[in-house]
This record gives sequence, C-alpha cells and structure tokens, in this order.
Amino acid sequence: MTTDDLQRVNTIRFLSVDMVEAAKSGHPGLPLGAAPMAMVLWDRFLRHSPRNPLWPNRDRFVLSAGHGSALLYSLLHLTGYDLTLEDLQGFRRFGSRTPGHPEHGHTPGVEATTGPLGQGLANAVGMALAEHFLASRYNRPGFPVVDHWTYALVSDGDLMEGIASEAASFAGSMRVGKLLVLYDDNHISLEGPTSYSFTEDVRARMAAYGWGVQRVEDGNDLAAVDAAIREARSHPDRPQFISIRTHIGFGSPRQDTREAHGEPLGPEGTRATKTKLGWPLEPAFLVPDRVREHFLAAVGRGTSSEEEWNRLCVAYRSQFPDLAAEFDRSLRGDLPDGWRSAVPEFPTGVPMATRDAGAATLNALAQRIPNLLGGSADLSPSTKTTLVGMGDFSYGGESGRNLHFGVREHAMSAMLNGMALHGGVRPFGSTFLIFSDYARGAMRLAALQRIPSIFVFTHDSVAVGEDGPTHEPVEQLNGLRSVPGMTVIRPADANETAEAWRVALEQPGPTALALTRQKLPVMAFDRTRLREGVSRGGYVLGVESSTPAAVVLVGTGSEVSLCLAAQPLLEAAGISARVVSLPSVELFGAQSVEYRDSILPPEVPRVVVEAGATAAWHRLTGDRGAVVGLDRFGASGAGDVVMAQMGFTVDAVVAAARSVVVSR
Repeated sequence: MTTDDLQRVNTIRFLSVDMVEAAKSGHPGLPLGAAPMAMVLWDRFLRHSPRNPLWPNRDRFVLSAGHGSALLYSLLHLTGYDLTLEDLQGFRRFGSRTPGHPEHGHTPGVEATTGPLGQGLANAVGMALAEHFLASRYNRPGFPVVDHWTYALVSDGDLMEGIASEAASFAGSMRVGKLLVLYDDNHISLEGPTSYSFTEDVRARMAAYGWGVQRVEDGNDLAAVDAAIREARSHPDRPQFISIRTHIGFGSPRQDTREAHGEPLGPEGTRATKTKLGWPLEPAFLVPDRVREHFLAAVGRGTSSEEEWNRLCVAYRSQFPDLAAEFDRSLRGDLPDGWRSAVPEFPTGVPMATRDAGAATLNALAQRIPNLLGGSADLSPSTKTTLVGMGDFSYGGESGRNLHFGVREHAMSAMLNGMALHGGVRPFGSTFLIFSDYARGAMRLAALQRIPSIFVFTHDSVAVGEDGPTHEPVEQLNGLRSVPGMTVIRPADANETAEAWRVALEQPGPTALALTRQKLPVMAFDRTRLREGVSRGGYVLGVESSTPAAVVLVGTGSEVSLCLAAQPLLEAAGISARVVSLPSVELFGAQSVEYRDSILPPEVPRVVVEAGATAAWHRLTGDRGAVVGLDRFGASGAGDVVMAQMGFTVDAVVAAARSVVVSR
C-alpha cells in the first residue's frame, strides 16, 4: 500500500474498532481484515450518489456478513452519506442510526437488512435479477437507462448456510450477470477455525455452479484486489466470485482467533492494535483531514453520475415517451391507472379451487402491470402461477416474466426480497403452504423491512389428501400470522381470491396468500361488500335473521362454506347464527374497535372454523366460544374423506354452535 492508501484503510479499520469499543459490544474482526477490499471497491468502483441514496441507477452493495456492520457505517460516513460521527459514536445504542446489524430504511445507504447469514447473498442475486429485467425491458440502443452492478461481501458463515448454496446454484445456472461477490476468506468462525466444519474447496464449488472465480492471496494487496475486481467486471455475462485471503482481527493481539470475531478488543487490545498499525492512540474516531477530503470526493462523483443519468433520461423520455412513462412509474413503485379494473369476477354455480382463481387473477393483472413477475419453487403447474404467454426469464436476449427458481424455497423468498429492495418490479413467488417453513427466515426479513414481496402458498390444508401428513399444513397458518408486519390472506372462494390479490398489490409490506387445491363453491353475495370486507379482513356473509344472532360462525378459507351450510340448519333449530368470513386476521385487527365489534359483537359467543392449529384462535373465542380446528397431523386419503375424518363437517360446526349457545 502507499502511505495514503494505508491511512485510508486504517481510518476505516479504526472507526470500526472505536465503534465497537464505545458500545462495548460488536464485531471488530471483520472490519480489521476486510477494510482493504472494501476501500478498493467503494473508492475505485462503486457508483453511488451519497446525497441521494435512492438514485435508481446506483450500484448496490450488500453486506451479507451483517455482523461487520461497523465496516459499512464507516464507509457510509466517510463517503458523505447522512451519517454523522455522532451517529457512529452511538453504535448499537437504543434508538441510534447505527444498530448492531444493518437495517434497510433505518440507516441511509443500507441496501438490505442483513445479519442472518446467507440472506444478503440471496438478496444480491435478486437485485441483479431486477436490474436485468428492467434493462431488458426499458433499455434501447444508445439509452442504457438501467445499467449498474450488484456487489456483496460475504463471510465463511454466509457460505455455510444452505440458503447461500441455493442462491449461488441458481445464479450460476441462470448466468445472473453484473453480480460480483467478495469472499472474506479468513478461516475463522465464532467457534474457532473453519476447519472444524467447513473444509470444502469453496472456489471449486462456485466454479461448479457456473461462476467466474478468482483468488487473491493477500487481502492487504490493494493492487491485486483492484486487478481482480477489474477482471471480474470484464465478464458481466455471468456471476463473479473473488476469494480474498484475509486475517480476522488483522493487527490485533487476537488476530486469527475466534475471539476477534464478536468481542471488543478492549482498551489494551485497542492500544496494541493502533500501535502495531501506526495509528494515533487518541483521539478516538479519528478521521485525518486528507482522508476525509479524499473519501468525500465520492459526493461529487455521485452527483455527476446522477446528473449524467438524468440528462440521459430526459432524452429517453423525448425519444420513447410511452416507454419512459412506464419506466418512471415502475421506479416510483406506482401501479398503472385503472389496474384494479382488471380484477376478475367469477360466476356462482361453478365450484373453483382458489389456486385456479388466483391463476386467472394473476394473469389478468399481469396484462395491466408490466413489472409484475415471479415464479415458483419448481411447482408452477401445481401452484398455478405461470404467466401465460409472457416468456421465461433468461439472460439470453429479451427476458420474460416467468422465473424458474427450482426447488429452493428459502433462496427464492430472499431473492424476491432482493428484487423488491432493488425497486422497479413487483415480485411474487410460490410453493405449497407446508414448505413455507423452508422460507420463514426470508419472510421474516421481508416483514422486518416492510417490503412488498408476495408469497403465494397453495395446498393450504389437510384437504390436500393423498399426499398425506408430510404435505398437509397444520401449524403453518398461525405461524405466519405470528410474524409482525406479515399480512396473511386465506380467501373463502374465487372472488375473495381476486380481491386478495388486489389487496396484496396495495400493501406496503409483505403478503402471504393461502389458497386451496380443492374446488370450493363460488358464493353469491354483493361484490362491493366483498371488496370492502376483504380489504378490512373480515365481514358478514349471507342473509341474517331478524332475530339477533345467538352465535357467530367465523370461518377462514375453505371452511367458510361449512359455516354457510350450517347456518340454515341452526336457524331451523331455533338458533339464529351470523356467518363471518375472516380472510385476514391482520387486516381485521387493524380496523377500528367499532368496526370489529360490528362484525363480531362482543356479547355473542363465537365458533371459529379453520383446518389448522387452534391455539391462537382461543384468544378470539374466549371461554364462551369454541374452535373447530386441528391439533394433530393429517393423513393420506381422498381430500374430502380426510377433512371429514378430521372433523371438518357441517354437523361438527352445528354441534359446536349448539354447545356454546347451550352453555351460554
């Protein structure tokens, strides 16, 4: 390194170390080892605009190894983002802008919430997918309005996670371009040397996946890192992986030990490290003037790049006004005017599986919403999520809108998140509800980041039938409902399904749709009331007696039809019953107390009917109500037989209603 380069690298290192020391917690090891590669990338290659962190054509940088957040905060501060030295000094404190792991939407310049290892790598693949789709759709000769790279910094721990294998395999198979991953190969994880459990040839593995692979033997060799990045960028037609040999906790007494991973160096260790690397002991959080001046040049470069892009867009709008209008709308996240009119209406009298209604709705909406794209975890013939006639997503020529994620539920969901974080597209992914368990980590992060990923789950109950208990969800619905910020919608028929898709596209955060394999009656009732009812999560169905209800039958999804069938039998027995469809607990819970009480009068006992675990529903029924549910695994057999054997019959609903009315 030159003297200037060394000072810049050490500034990044010791801002990070001082953050961890001030907080008395954190991870100093990664910043000490990875600062050189990060400096080269951010100072010489990354195209970004610190004064406008959301500039659409910026390069994306994802710190998949989110425990090294101090490194990212140092870079953001030095390059001119709205992150002050005082913010760095508040590292990990409650309410600070520098939390323990990077949080998208909380700290300017943070592209993705990371920390659960492997997620950031899959997010980066999704971002590169979005970039390619938008470039394919909107770029024209001489007008590269979408043209940027996605970078990720990953650790040993990232690459141990199964989601990383899924995402890397997908990226290599699809030849995902303009994606560059820097691997901080320091041979240490939290428990000790990676030789305990991670001895594979990582470079051979990535090459086998189809990535371009390079090796830098010394992470402090800036020229070698620079040359490797330049070489990788000369191959934008497939993903690139650079393994860089580093030393965790470089220069500290704890170098190359597990203690360097997640423990502060301590006052003595900090002094020893600064002394060894030739850094002043005082003051803490030192940024030499020459270093600050050098890094802040990123502001001017970013502004110039953004202004150049803006001029290109002005000419683009003049040359291609209709396409440009669509492009601008996509970048804003707006949907086209009149898109809601594409939501279909299904006739009564012809039973229809809600997965089939979802297919018809999705395809109708895709005709109006050009940036709606997605696919399945190798299940689109079953989940019915193929966009008919809209081509397959590929890196050869014009890219279609059907993504083939393969049997990779976790990576699929994290890639959807990456696409949503990138912006400009409306992504969805699908699988069976039982396999939502594989996707939960990514779904939780979608909710934490409040991004509008759409997860389509079919085969939503024991009515799956012959496939048996391994494929029959029981506890999954309540598990998804327990995630803060996740909107779960389980529609009762085809028309509720159509409205559920409308609601999903209007949500600021993630939505999970739970749809049936089996056919359901298409109910006859007022569409305006249905539309409002689905939007509010719950509403009254059917014709009510003039006599005040003695019991309220609350159904979700396929079990609503059981409630409707039970209502006249109860009426004939002198028990006035109200039927309520409750497609979304979350949307209903967000309504006013007055609205909720108008649908579920507090003084009237309730019977909830859902083919799933009962525990959460007892909060709604209380001591005076009952739940017709399932607290055991299913069985293999014809779907209607399994449902009946598991207690989901009209007679069972009537009996439950009678019991709560009598007990009252």
